[in-house]
Amino acid sequence: MYALFDDAGKFLAGRILSEAESSAQIELDSGKRVKVKAANILLPFDKPAPAELLAQARAGAADIDLALAWEFAPEDEFGFVALARDYFSAACPVHEQAAMLLALYEAPHYFRRAGKGRFKKASAEVLQQALAAIEKKKQIQAQIGAWAGELAAGQCPAPIREQLYKILFRPDKNAPEYKAVVEASRSTHLAPLALLHDAGAITSAYQFHWQRFLFENFPKGTGFPQLAAPQPPADLPLAPVQAYSIDDSQTTEIDDALSVTGLGTGSVTLGIHIAAPGLAIAPGSELDKLGRTRLSTVYMPGYKVTMLPPEVVQIYTLDEGRANPAVSLYVTYDEATLAVTATETRLERVPVEVNLRHDQLDHIVTEAWLQDPDFEHENTPQALLGKREQLSFLYRLARHLKAGREAVRGKPETFNRPDYNFRLHGNGKDVPQGDETVEISTRQRGAPLDLIVAEAAIVANSHWGQMLAEHGVPGIYRSQASLAPGIKVRMSTKALPHAGMGVKCYTWATSPLRRYVDLVNQWQVIACVRHGKTAALAAPFKPKDAELFAIISSFDTTYSAYNGYQSGMERFWTLQYLQQNQLTELTATVIKDARSGGEILVRADHLPLVLPVLGAQQCERGARVRVQLGAIDLITLEIAGTVLERLDDPTTSADDGPLSEDDDEAVTGAIAIALDVNEADTPPADTPAA
Repeated sequence: MYALFDDAGKFLAGRILSEAESSAQIELDSGKRVKVKAANILLPFDKPAPAELLAQARAGAADIDLALAWEFAPEDEFGFVALARDYFSAACPVHEQAAMLLALYEAPHYFRRAGKGRFKKASAEVLQQALAAIEKKKQIQAQIGAWAGELAAGQCPAPIREQLYKILFRPDKNAPEYKAVVEASRSTHLAPLALLHDAGAITSAYQFHWQRFLFENFPKGTGFPQLAAPQPPADLPLAPVQAYSIDDSQTTEIDDALSVTGLGTGSVTLGIHIAAPGLAIAPGSELDKLGRTRLSTVYMPGYKVTMLPPEVVQIYTLDEGRANPAVSLYVTYDEATLAVTATETRLERVPVEVNLRHDQLDHIVTEAWLQDPDFEHENTPQALLGKREQLSFLYRLARHLKAGREAVRGKPETFNRPDYNFRLHGNGKDVPQGDETVEISTRQRGAPLDLIVAEAAIVANSHWGQMLAEHGVPGIYRSQASLAPGIKVRMSTKALPHAGMGVKCYTWATSPLRRYVDLVNQWQVIACVRHGKTAALAAPFKPKDAELFAIISSFDTTYSAYNGYQSGMERFWTLQYLQQNQLTELTATVIKDARSGGEILVRADHLPLVLPVLGAQQCERGARVRVQLGAIDLITLEIAGTVLERLDDPTTSADDGPLSEDDDEAVTGAIAIALDVNEADTPPADTPAA
């Protein structure tokens, strides 16, 4: 005696060994014995053999006309044997009964399961809807197959091209476009990115990176809504100074300017003047919401996306030839000892005499020009006339401030690599197209003008951070517990030391036109200036304000994404530079050797490029090598090289290449930017720029 039974939705058959009132012991063809509840035994039979019955039942189920069976089925609940007898014949054999069971079980759109071996047919309306859904699914599956076939043949269907970035970076795994790519990827054994590239979905490497960035960060585009640009307060006093800014020629968001008064009197006052959009942009306003959405200006070679609308920037940028609203920090120094004797923060209008451009002046404003009054340069521009004495004092002060910070750090700063500037030629549109000719120039980090501006900004950021803490007003701080490896800079609302900068506390408050965090801190600083001891009650953000923590969280994420894109685009244009100039070799310095495990990395000596190399297993960090370059992939931004020869003497470190603190960023994965961004006015991570 045999039995067909239900085992958790799977139909099995075997020989009955023994039976009890509520169960039976059944032996399967495999020899396995199972205990089956009596309610789960659906069909006892004598012949054929279990395996043969199941084979006949599966074949018979495929031939059953479900629509006809639905017509035969009664309106009330029924058993499969009864329907089999109505459908086939009153004397239908056991294999036809089993075939009906399988057919009914596998057609829930026709028949709803009502118990073990029992069913109830679906209503005509439900059946019609189900059949329409099944037909639609068949059509979609056919479309998926057709699209997959086109992709495999090297052609990209338009619907997939339109969904390219969503498919690659934020896929809906139930979408037919995504399923077609997966199916084609499996059939061709190609990664989705390579498959889509080969099929022509990616026609421009630059546009691929740009459109992907927009998709992830500006899905509604980079345009600004129509918002009124608020005017600054009309009652701001006019500062009795003549200030000047120091920036790159491409800078339009001029956040800071300097002034010097009292030279030769023994007491010199340095004025650090910061653009003050916080005097007019109200927290919670539409402009504030816009700034909080963007959080920062985005920089890339040849282009930028500003945080604030151009008309707002134009009102508050510290342009020459007019008096601009500013938050000014005045620090008075003993002219001989450079000891601080007084500090004061004011809200005022600051006359800006001139916007100096360091890319036009660095070759003139050298250490020799600043320290030797008799040193003359034949091409000194009119803008520098009368500024030499002030700039000489500022350079002396900057070196003094830097030495003081380094004493606190416990070691000197070693950011000794140059900064690289990118210029694109041949771009007739705002957004680069990727085929422009790229020019890469260098600017030594720590050049006199750069050092002057950076140290002045550190003075302002650390002073205002301390002022907020003293007034009990919360701010957004950047801190670093120590210089030990792995201890990173973090953002918080507490005035903690910044070991990397060598200061007691450090905010970002000197770039309010370009970073939302700086605008938030400026609001808090303004409250301190206006309200003094009661500032904590009047400031927009109160102690332990949850909004500050939310701003920190969103800023960290967004700023990292922007910087990642900037780094990626700098790498893109560096690779373009190699191709445009047909460079196949370069000299480099090993910054990660074999002892660290993983790939050996080198940094190019004269380009902003880090790449993995082969053949440098015997080279330690600092070794100088000549590298032959491999193939360039502008989509993944990958390039590798092979060491041709070692250029330094392995027995001495005297001729090693320069190593810098920021080489650690490359070692920890700074080149992994392909698929997971420097305009000259971009501030480095914690080193303020002009």
